Amino acid sequence: MQGHLTAIHIAAIYAQAGQKRLGNYVTNTPFTDLLNKIQTYQARAGVIGLGYVGLPLAITLAKSGFNVTGFDVDPAKIRALDAGNSYIEAVSSDDLTRESSSGRFHSSDDFSQLAFCDVIVICVPTPLTKHRDPDLSYVEATSRSIAATLRSGQLIVLESTTYPGTTDGIVKTILEKTGLKSGRDFFLGFSPEREDPGNRDFDTSSIPKIVAGDGVEAGELMQGFYGQAVKTVVPVSSNATAEAVKLTENIFRAVNIALVNELKTVYAAMGIDIWEVIEAAKTKPFGYMPFYPGPGLGGHCIPIDPFYLTWKSREYDLPTRFIELAGEINSAMPRYVVGKLAEALDIRSGKALSRSRVLIIGLAYKKNVPDIRESPSLRLMEIIHERGGAADYHDPYVAEIPSTREYMALKGRKSVDLTKETVESYDAVLISTDHDSVDYTLLAASSPLIIDTRNIFTKRGLMADHIVKS
Repeated sequence: MQGHLTAIHIAAIYAQAGQKRLGNYVTNTPFTDLLNKIQTYQARAGVIGLGYVGLPLAITLAKSGFNVTGFDVDPAKIRALDAGNSYIEAVSSDDLTRESSSGRFHSSDDFSQLAFCDVIVICVPTPLTKHRDPDLSYVEATSRSIAATLRSGQLIVLESTTYPGTTDGIVKTILEKTGLKSGRDFFLGFSPEREDPGNRDFDTSSIPKIVAGDGVEAGELMQGFYGQAVKTVVPVSSNATAEAVKLTENIFRAVNIALVNELKTVYAAMGIDIWEVIEAAKTKPFGYMPFYPGPGLGGHCIPIDPFYLTWKSREYDLPTRFIELAGEINSAMPRYVVGKLAEALDIRSGKALSRSRVLIIGLAYKKNVPDIRESPSLRLMEIIHERGGAADYHDPYVAEIPSTREYMALKGRKSVDLTKETVESYDAVLISTDHDSVDYTLLAASSPLIIDTRNIFTKRGLMADHIVKS
C-alpha cells in the first residue's frame, strides 16, 4: 500500500509541477515544445535495437499514432522488416506491414537519422562477461551514436536492464560531453522493459510501464510519452529507482526458482515428488506462491539481471549472499540433470553415458518460443559431450543452432525430426523444454528412457516406469 500511495503522490507532484511550469512559461522552451509534440503525436520516435524488446515497442508506438524509425546494426533485420517479415513472435507480419504501409514505421541502419527523432529509446543487449561483470559496451556505443547527432529538445530513454546508476551515470555522462545538459537542453529517462515472450495474455501496451526521469520535467515527458501508447504508467522518483525495480522483479524469480530447485534435489533423495508437493502447497489461498523447478535458468533476464546488483553492491562493500547462492544453485542444475540421466542409464540399461545417444527435447529456454538466449539446453548438450556421450535435439521452433558467444562448437547443429524410428535410435530422451506441440505420446511409446525435467508426462497422464523425473 505504501508503494502504491508513493506512486500516486509522485504523479500528483509531477502534474502540479507541469501545470505551474506551463502556466509560467512566456516563450517556448525545449520542454514545452517536446511535451506539445508528444501530446499531439507530432514527436518522431526512434527505437534502437529491434529485438524482442525494441521491435514490439516500435510497433506499439506506431499503432498509437507516433511516426517511428527502428534502428539496428544488423542489416539482415532491416531487410526482413523492409520485406514485411517479422522475426519476433510478439509482432505479426500483418501488423508490421500495416504500420509500414501507413508510413508510421520504417527501419534503418543509418544512425545519422537519429537527428530527426524527438524521442530516442535504447533497447540494446546488456549481457554479462565470462566473469559475471556487466557488459555495457552496447549501451555505451549506442549512447555515443546518439551523442553524435544530439540536439536540444530530445528525450533519451534507456530500456535495457542494468544496475542502478547507469542512466544518470554512464548514459548522461556520454551525452553531456557534447556540451548539452540534461534537464536544460535534452531530457533523460529510464523505463525497464517487461516483455514476456510467448505470453499471449499481455503485450507491450497492456503491461504496466515503470517510468522515471532525470528531474521533474524529464519525468513529465516520460509519463506523457509512454502514456500515449501504454494503458498504465507507473512513475517512480528517480532513474536509479526504476533501474532497481527491474532488478528486483527478476531477483525475486531467480531466488525462488533456486529454492525449489534445491528442494527438488533434497526431496528426490527422500523419495518425494517435488511436483506433487508444489501442486498441494499452492492450494493454500494465502502466503504461498508456486514456483517450479527445471533444468536451469534461461532467457536474457533471470540468469543475468541479478548479477548486475551483486556487481554494483561491491561498490558499497555489501554482500549479496542470497543472490549469489541462488545463482550457484540454478547454474548447477544442468549438471545435476545429466547426473540423473547417467544414473538412470546405468540402472535401467547398464549402459554408460559415454556410450549413449541422447535426444534433448527443446532448445529454447521456455516453451512455445524460439528464443535460445542462455538456454540450459545448450549447457546440457555441452555436458553430455564432455562426458563422452552424443546429444542431438528436437525443437519445432529452432531449426538450427545459431552462433552464440559461449557455445560456438554447437553452431549449425540442426533439429532432428521426431519420428518413431528416430526416437527408437536414441538411448534416452531428455525433456528440457515442454513445447505444447511436441508429440509426448510418441515419446512415451518409443523411447526406452525419458528424463523429464518439466513434469510434462504426469501433467498429460502419461506415467510409466521408464519415465524418470529430474
